[in-house]
Amino acid sequence: MIKFRLALSAALLFLTTTCVIAQDTWIRINQMGYRPTSKKVAVWVSKRDQKLQTFQLRDIRTNKVVFRGKVSNPFGAYGPFVQSYRLDFSGFDRPGSYAVEVGKVRSGEVRIGEGVYNGAADFALRYMRQQRTLFNPFLKDSCHTHDGFVLYGTEAGLPDSTRIDVGGGWHDASDYLQYSTTSANATYHLLAAYRDFPDVFSDTKQANGLEGANGVSDVLDEAKWGLDWLLKMHPTADLLFNQIADDRDHASMRMPGEDPFYGRGYERPVYFVDGKPQQRGKFLNNTTGTSSTAAKFVGAFNLGADLLRETLPGYSVLLEKRAKTAFDFAHRKLGVTQTVSVKSPYIYAEDNWVDDMELAYATMFGRWNEVSYKAEALRYATEEPVTPWMVRDTANHYQYYPFINLGHYELAKQLHGDERSKVLDYYKQGIEHVWERARQNAFYRGVPFIWCSNNLTVSFAIQCAWYAQLSGDHQYAELQQANLDWLFGVNPWGTSMVFGLPADGDTPKDPHSAFTHLHNYPIDGGLVDGPVYTSIFQNLIGIQLHEADEYAEFQSDLVVYHDDYGDYSTNEPTMDGTASLIYLLASQEQPNSIRKDRYGATVQGARNKKEVALVFTAHDLHDGATVVEQALQRNHVPASFFLTGDFLRDSRNASFIRRLSRKHYIGPHGDKHLLYAAWDNREKTLVDPHVFKQDLIDNLNALKAHGIRAEDASVFLPSYEWYNADIVRWTEEQGLDLINYTPGLRTAADYTFPEMGDRYRSSDSLWKEFFHQEETKGLQGHIILIHLGVDSRREDKFYNKLDSLIVELKKRGYVFRRVDKLLRE
Repeated sequence: MIKFRLALSAALLFLTTTCVIAQDTWIRINQMGYRPTSKKVAVWVSKRDQKLQTFQLRDIRTNKVVFRGKVSNPFGAYGPFVQSYRLDFSGFDRPGSYAVEVGKVRSGEVRIGEGVYNGAADFALRYMRQQRTLFNPFLKDSCHTHDGFVLYGTEAGLPDSTRIDVGGGWHDASDYLQYSTTSANATYHLLAAYRDFPDVFSDTKQANGLEGANGVSDVLDEAKWGLDWLLKMHPTADLLFNQIADDRDHASMRMPGEDPFYGRGYERPVYFVDGKPQQRGKFLNNTTGTSSTAAKFVGAFNLGADLLRETLPGYSVLLEKRAKTAFDFAHRKLGVTQTVSVKSPYIYAEDNWVDDMELAYATMFGRWNEVSYKAEALRYATEEPVTPWMVRDTANHYQYYPFINLGHYELAKQLHGDERSKVLDYYKQGIEHVWERARQNAFYRGVPFIWCSNNLTVSFAIQCAWYAQLSGDHQYAELQQANLDWLFGVNPWGTSMVFGLPADGDTPKDPHSAFTHLHNYPIDGGLVDGPVYTSIFQNLIGIQLHEADEYAEFQSDLVVYHDDYGDYSTNEPTMDGTASLIYLLASQEQPNSIRKDRYGATVQGARNKKEVALVFTAHDLHDGATVVEQALQRNHVPASFFLTGDFLRDSRNASFIRRLSRKHYIGPHGDKHLLYAAWDNREKTLVDPHVFKQDLIDNLNALKAHGIRAEDASVFLPSYEWYNADIVRWTEEQGLDLINYTPGLRTAADYTFPEMGDRYRSSDSLWKEFFHQEETKGLQGHIILIHLGVDSRREDKFYNKLDSLIVELKKRGYVFRRVDKLLRE
């Protein structure tokens, strides 16, 4: 397996400096980067006992040392390492790209900037869409359309094998089981992310997950997908179901449409919540009641009803009704509902339920403001003040779920004075238990390495954030950041735990997933389970590594992590963990700062100003040049033109270029209009660094021939508007910034023509979609791309609408900027 190694990246970045990368010493960094005002800590680890005093930060572009700091006290051995230190550079806040150095050992690229997390939450939403059942937008196909037949429903008047329609929702992980508990929790987190951070999410997808804005934030579309399924799993007051399918699903690696394992064709069993023990391999599970599952429904339904009250009033009323009936169902028999397993001993062994009841009562209080609801929420809060895993160093699989007490947060927000302080103190107690363990090691790792440890890590970081937000006490800021850093590389293995994030980082490549294993489909944004105690790993059934362990030198008697599809314990992505991650990532985004996409390209300016940039590209077609120039001149609007070397060298364009250069930005678009990345696999780079560099240099030289200096052409828009992380990185190494048009805009489809079939977009439809986007989301900071020329087979040229577009945007209060100005002021 070939992996991108940060040590190799660092070596390539510093070819101008002679150095030796020690193979027994490493510096672990957060590969996503650090916000200027956040805690910024790298961790130095070694297999030799070394005494350190100082470290330094070096600017990658200038090769100058910009910061020197003292290392922490030594933390000693941890995992495979015999010595470790924390390297705190929080005092340095200048945006840019740097490397941490200790002697001759250098880290990979350290990014500092307000927008280092921007776009990450949207990126993780890709995995949620990929997990959809019924219609799956990633596969553009449907699956599990026959779900399902009822089991354990006799007391509700549903004999075994009764057919019921429960199609929809998300597959739970890389298997295709579906659980009400994890889905309700995931739905809650998506709804809360929209409620708490509405401005960080885009609208580029339809409700069915396919391309196209629909006026609804994509995260809300995804949350509603979850709500729709929960309504099917609780269709009437007397019916509530806990799961679809069981561990017979694990018979083989396959795609989701291939599930004939239950004796009834493609139908799968649907397990009714009866509050009694049900199947668990050769035994029965430890179900004691109906509360844990039903109460989770209440929280999701109440939050959904609140957020959708104005846009979908009828749907909101239905959610309110189901919240009440689920609330009643939770009281049928107080206790916990565990999941079912037929062949193996592994289940979601949830053992606590009072936290779910607290959430139910807290959200009922929020909806109806009845004092009795508040009183009961407070009572349940006292019964489990601290989520039990925080006190312990181990637990069974999903024994304490959710991994964060959501009820404390929803309740505390509605309280004042001593009542509020008391509930927040419960959060503090839990944080202190973890901090007591974390302060003993350089990674500040206090979360136990139980199955799905990454899910716990995300939840704990959210708890720290919620405690700080509601109490004003920020003493755990570094601990919170350490848990975020852990997920993106500040861990013994130096890897991100999120598939494809960041795009140029060391991230999972071989997860336990049929999508990747069978078809090499990327599972973008999926959070993998994470490291487990070595003792757990050695006692699990059916694990076999299929390739040499690339992290072998970082495994230890304490904990292991394997990027190998044969290890379902550490490298399987989970839907609910990813949903929680989406909330955490959204909390880190800065909605008003410059926005970058997953590859690192800048795609939007500041989102708190009504400013836009018009961008035009040209290579061999430029039939709209006169129309565009006159529209800009008539409306006194500056714009930006990205031109290929071939366009620049064509003598027929010389006077046009000369006129443009007086008022507008002119920058490179690639000398020969090369395709840099494969259309069908964007991660595949089609040019090597030398070819790309020469192509860019030739383009800049062609600009220079027209009097445009390289320093005045520092923004690059790649050919075909198509690139990947390699191209972004190589562009930065040449001292340029790579940009693209803002996602969600469709004006770039003005090149299409009727013979393209479904891909064709008429100018009228582009106009309609453009202003729909403006009316529903606004265009603040948007980069609007229009082609200077298009194929002759397209008769309705969108550039002919430019004059009207400018006039209309001015009426709506927008100011036009050159793109280099939009992104730098």
